[in-house]
Amino acid sequence: MTTAMRVTTPSADLLAAAQRGLVEATYAETAEERYVGAHLSALRSAAAVLAARAQPAKSRARLRSVWSVLPSIAPELSEWAEFFAASASKRSAAEAGLRVVTQREADDLLRDAESFHDQVCTLLRIDRQQSLPAAG
Repeated sequence: MTTAMRVTTPSADLLAAAQRGLVEATYAETAEERYVGAHLSALRSAAAVLAARAQPAKSRARLRSVWSVLPSIAPELSEWAEFFAASASKRSAAEAGLRVVTQREADDLLRDAESFHDQVCTLLRIDRQQSLPAAG
């Protein structure tokens, strides 16, 4: 049984930031920029789930990545967490300016990040249109 989640303002803000990142990644000039933008958007989408569902730690816990925490908070997103965790080192290398990403890999990751964002919006019961940044 999935626990119903309340979309908090931080969750909505993170989803809007993720959506903006997906748009920016779509228009990125290089494969590295597209890959980094897509990965960071996925990270923001995952953070939105944690903001909606996670309980504050009662004690000082060790620092953990979003991808390592997500499966315990939202088991239905475990495969996504594993996938994006595996691509984090390539994102770091691309951020460092290394040419480690092909255009195909960047396009594929962008599509995956969009699919993940859609699944998170569904999980949080928010229409993807509501995650779009306000025009203006």
